[in-house]
Amino acid sequence: MAHAALDPHAAIATTASGVGSGTLTTADGQPLARALARSQRRARRRAFLLVLPLLAFIVITFVVPIGQMLQRSFYNDGFSANMPQVSAWFAQTERGTQPDDAAWAALAADLVATSQARSIGVVGTRINYDLPGSRSLFTSTGRKLRDGLEPPYREALLEINEEWADPQLWSTMREASTPMTANFYLAAADRTRDTEGNIQQVDERQQVYVMLFGRTFWLSAVITVLTFILGFPIAHLLATLPMRKSNLLMILVLLPFWTSLLVRTTSWMVLLQQQGVVNDILVWLGVIGGGQRLQMIYNQTGTIIAMTHILLPFMILPLYSVMRTINPSYVRAARSLGATSWTAFRRIYFPQTLPGLGAGAMLVFILAVGYYITPALVGGSSGQLISNMIAMHMTDTLNWSMAAALAALLLGSVLILYWLYDRLVGVDNLKLG
Repeated sequence: MAHAALDPHAAIATTASGVGSGTLTTADGQPLARALARSQRRARRRAFLLVLPLLAFIVITFVVPIGQMLQRSFYNDGFSANMPQVSAWFAQTERGTQPDDAAWAALAADLVATSQARSIGVVGTRINYDLPGSRSLFTSTGRKLRDGLEPPYREALLEINEEWADPQLWSTMREASTPMTANFYLAAADRTRDTEGNIQQVDERQQVYVMLFGRTFWLSAVITVLTFILGFPIAHLLATLPMRKSNLLMILVLLPFWTSLLVRTTSWMVLLQQQGVVNDILVWLGVIGGGQRLQMIYNQTGTIIAMTHILLPFMILPLYSVMRTINPSYVRAARSLGATSWTAFRRIYFPQTLPGLGAGAMLVFILAVGYYITPALVGGSSGQLISNMIAMHMTDTLNWSMAAALAALLLGSVLILYWLYDRLVGVDNLKLG
C-alpha cells in the first residue's frame, strides 16, 4: 500500500477492520491518533528549527552577557584566588577571632607571592571595594615585599604600615576570603558590615544609592505623567483628522526618531542655558529681568524637559493606534441621550483609550528608568539617575561588581512594578498598535 503524507490535510480512511472495530485509521493503516501526534511533532520540530538561529543569536548576544554580568554582583574572587593561605585561615576560624601568628604568616606569604606575581593590585582593588582607601596599603606594601619578608611577620608588616592591625581591615578581608558575597548588594542599599559582621547603615555623607533609586523612579513617574498630558491631545488630534492631514502631522511626531539622541540632547542644552534661547525670549517678553535668568539646565528641570521631549513619541503612538479604532458614533450616541461632553469623554471615550495609555505609560516609564545619556549631559549633580552611577562604575571606577549589583536591583524593581501592573491592570489589556 502506498504511504500517504502525514499532515493535518492528509486523507483519512477507515479500513474494513477499522470500521468493524470502531478505530479510525489513515490510508496506510496507521491509527489516526498516532498519525496526528506524529504530524504535530514534525510541525513543532520544523517551527523550532526555523526560530533556532534567532534563538541562538538572542542567547549568545543577550542572555549570556547579562547572566555573566549579573554573576559579578555576587561573585568576585579577586582576593580569594590570589590570597589562598590567609583565605584558608579565615575558613578555619570563626568571626571575631584575633589574628594569631599563623594568620600573620599566611598574610605575609600571600602578600609576597602576589607582589612577585604582580597581582597585588587586583587584591587591593577587591578590598578597596568594601573598604575605600585600602588599595594603596596593598600596593605600597607589595613594592617592599618583592624580595621576601623575614619573621616575626606581624612586627615586620606593622613596621611597613601600622594599618595592617586595623580590625576593620581584617573583617573586610574575611568577607572577601570567599568569592560568593552579598556585600555589593548591601553597598547598593547603603549598608555595610561592622567588625562583628553586623549589617548597619553607612555614614550619612556616603548614603547615595537609595537616594538615586528614589530619584530615578520619581522622575520617571513625573516624565510619564507629562508625556501623557502632552501626548493625549496630540494623539486625539491625529486620530480625528482626515487621514491625509493626519499622515502629514505624524511625520512631525516621528521626526525625533530620525534625529540622533545626542543632537536632540545638545539642542536642549543650547535652548535651556542661562544665555540660551528660552531665557532670551523670556527677557524680551519682560517676564523676567536680565539679571533674573532661570537656571533650567544641569538640574532636575533640565532632565525632565529633555527626557519628556525625547520620550513623547512613545506615548503618542500607542494612544493613536487605539484612538484610531474608536468609533466616534459612541460619543455622539451618548450626547444624543443627554450626556454632557465631559461625561461622554469620561465614561465613553477615555475608558476605550486605556489599553494604549497603559502601553505608552509602560514604555515611557521603563525607558526613563534606564536612560543615562540625557541625564548625564543636562542633569548635573541633582539630575543624575541610578543609570549614571552604573555607567560610572563600569567606565571610571571599573567596579563591575557594584555596577552589576545596582543593575540587578534596578532590573528587579522594574520586574516587580511590571508584575504589579499585570495584577492590577493586566498585560493582556495593553495595545501597542
